[in-house]
Amino acid sequence: MTQKQNLKEVALLFFKLGCIAFGGPAAHVAMMEEEVVNKRKWMTRQHFLDLMGATNLIPGPNSTEMTMHCGHERAGIPGLFVAGFCFIFPAVIITGVLAWLYTEYGQLPEVEPFIYGIKPAVLAIIAAAIFKLGKKALKNVELAVLGLLVLIVSVLGVNEILALLGAGIVGALYFYIKSKGSTLNSFIPLTYIFWSSDSSEKIISASQVFWSFLKVGAVLYGSGYVLFAYLDAELVMKGWLSRQELIDAIAVGQFTPGPVLSTSTFIGYQLAGVKGAMAATLGIFLPSFLFVWILNPLVPKMRKSLFLRGFLDSVNIAAVAVMMAVLISMGKDTLINWETILLAALGLFFTFGPKKLNSMWIVFGSGVLGYLLTLI
Repeated sequence: MTQKQNLKEVALLFFKLGCIAFGGPAAHVAMMEEEVVNKRKWMTRQHFLDLMGATNLIPGPNSTEMTMHCGHERAGIPGLFVAGFCFIFPAVIITGVLAWLYTEYGQLPEVEPFIYGIKPAVLAIIAAAIFKLGKKALKNVELAVLGLLVLIVSVLGVNEILALLGAGIVGALYFYIKSKGSTLNSFIPLTYIFWSSDSSEKIISASQVFWSFLKVGAVLYGSGYVLFAYLDAELVMKGWLSRQELIDAIAVGQFTPGPVLSTSTFIGYQLAGVKGAMAATLGIFLPSFLFVWILNPLVPKMRKSLFLRGFLDSVNIAAVAVMMAVLISMGKDTLINWETILLAALGLFFTFGPKKLNSMWIVFGSGVLGYLLTLI
C-alpha cells in the first residue's frame, strides 16, 4: 500500500474508534489490540505490549498516546498525528456540543435532576480508579509513606501539580541514592514549599486557558482520571471554576467516547467560550503529540534509567494520593443527603461488586435514578 493509502486506513480506523471507544483507557487499548494486532496485523502482540510500556514512561493520556504509536507504526510520523487527531476529534466535538447545551440549559429543572444523580456515580468511578492504580503503584513501604505525605499536604491545600513533581524528584533521588548503598541520614523525605496562590480574576482569556491546560498536559501521569485532581489545583484553587462546576464537567465527560481528557473542551468552553474550548483542547493534547514524537526513540534508554524509574514510581503513588484528596473534597460537596448517599452506594456496588458495569452505564443509570428520586 502507498503512504496515502496507509494514512487513509489510519484515519478511518481511529476515527471509528474515537466514535465507539467507551469505557476508559483499558477498554480503548483492548479495542486497539483487536484492530491492529488481530485483524490488521500491523504489528506483533509483543511489539504492541512494548509500545504500551512506552506510554507509561511519558506524560499524557495512555490510550491516546497508544493511537499515536500505532499510527506511527503504520504510516510514520504523519500517521502519528493523523491517528491522534482522528481519535480525539469525535470526543471533542461531542463534548463541545454538550458544553454549549450545559451553558444554555444546565440550570433548568429538566437537566439539573440528571446531573444531581450523576455526581455520586462519578465518586464511585474515581474510587475504582484509585483502587486499581493504588494496587499497581504501592510497591514498597517508602512509596506508601510518600503517598501518605502527599495526601496530607494535598488535603491541607498544597498545589497538586507541584506536589506530584516534588514527590517525583524526591522519590527519584531517594531510590537512586539508596540503590547506590549511600546513607540518607540528612535527607529529608519530603519538603513542599509551593502553596497554591489565590486568584480573584473574573475575566479569563483563551491564552490563559491554553497555558493552564498546556502545563497540566505536560505533567499528566497516570490515567485520565488523574486530570480531575490536576484541574482542581489549576482551576478550582485559582477561583476560575467552582468544585461543583468541575464535578459537573467530570459527569458530562463520562457520556462521551474517546479520551476522557476531552473534558478539557467542556471546561474551556465554560471559561472562555469557543476560543477557550479550542485553547484547552490544544493545550491538553499538544504535549502528548510532542512527547510521543520526540521521546519514542529514547524509550529503551529511559527504561534502563534507575533515576527515571524511581521518578515514575514516586509520581504514580503521588498521583493516587492526590486523587484520593480530591475524592475526599468532592465527597464533602456531593454527599449531602440520603439520596446522594444511596446513589453513591449503588455506584460502588456496580463498580466493585459481582455485577460490574461499564462506567458509561453506571453514570447513565445514576442520572435516570437521580431524576426519579427528585420526583418523590
